[in-house]
Amino acid sequence: MSDAAGKKSDRDPTPMVQSQSQFIADVASGADPAAPVTAHLLAGYQRSPAAFDELLGADATVRPHYAKMIGALAEFSPAELPRRSDTCNRLVHEQGITYNVYGDERGMERPWQLDPIPFIIAPEEWRMLEAGLVQRAILLNKILADCYGAQELIRSRWLSPAMVFGQPDFLRPCHGIRSPGNTFLHFYAADLARSPDGRWWVVSDRTQIPTGAGYALANRLVTSRILPEPFRDNHVQRLAGFFRDTQAMLAQLAPRPSDKARVVMLTPGPHNETYFEQAYLARYLGYMLVEGQDLTVRDNHVFLKTLSGLERVDVILRRVDDDFCDPLELRNDSILGVPGLVEAVRAGNIVVANALGSGLVQSPAFMSFLPELCRHLLGDKLKLPSVAT
Repeated sequence: MSDAAGKKSDRDPTPMVQSQSQFIADVASGADPAAPVTAHLLAGYQRSPAAFDELLGADATVRPHYAKMIGALAEFSPAELPRRSDTCNRLVHEQGITYNVYGDERGMERPWQLDPIPFIIAPEEWRMLEAGLVQRAILLNKILADCYGAQELIRSRWLSPAMVFGQPDFLRPCHGIRSPGNTFLHFYAADLARSPDGRWWVVSDRTQIPTGAGYALANRLVTSRILPEPFRDNHVQRLAGFFRDTQAMLAQLAPRPSDKARVVMLTPGPHNETYFEQAYLARYLGYMLVEGQDLTVRDNHVFLKTLSGLERVDVILRRVDDDFCDPLELRNDSILGVPGLVEAVRAGNIVVANALGSGLVQSPAFMSFLPELCRHLLGDKLKLPSVAT
């Protein structure tokens, strides 16, 4: 799974279905009465030959999927755009949307920077991105399953032993641990960039702790309030389905029947840079947000400490780096993890998402191997290329 581009972004990735409109044709022909207002709106717009222009095409006309948005903005009065921008900042402040930056002079809880004009992705382009991200997630999951299992890719020399075993993110205590459905990546995200020719590239893979979904949801809610008319008219693809699927998937992972499953989100604490997102997502999904000291392992089962006693936990949605999750078998100086968690996972009594050790394939070293591994493992060409490494 992935949230749009999967990236912590200050713009709302908004896939939409563009209905038939004569707006672009009218603007191009000069027949549209709003065209002078639109021209005034874009009077200060600067184009760079070194970057792909998301808004305007080669003939300097507005791209079709931006037509309704620009048309709606052109109808605003000169004072309306600043007012809605101020409303955007006020909503961010009222909802406490923050991003912690270590060592920032402005303090830990830095207000989230959100551009009030959303980033729009055309439907056909979104389908291409979606297919590429799904393929990449499947490929990386297969590589992880092999590296922590049979290691046939190493034996057959598709991967170098040094590249796997020499990675600090390869967790030797996790080798041989079976994951339900052989799935290590329950969530996947990628940082995407577009080259000047318009082609999308993967800048980096996020397999250990894919963040961004919570910020995308917060962005979407703010955008839908400050621009309700364009949001409605553009038939924006909703995010609710993704989160419903998330809840169902995590419940199905539980060793016990899903109606009894308890899912918690493990956080490093309020000083983590994405703590807002963790608290926001936990509240939205209905999960308890816990720190390592709130959990304990007894007889290879994980329990939540409550005032009424210990309550069994079935699934941990983690936001703690995998090597910090267990001070007994992984990083012994960690105060963020749960002692004995690896043994509980090994016994099959708890499922951790993403699986411990999944940070291995987010190393840039794997990027150059992906095209050939995709042909070898999936029998297909890699749809989304990686930047050179």
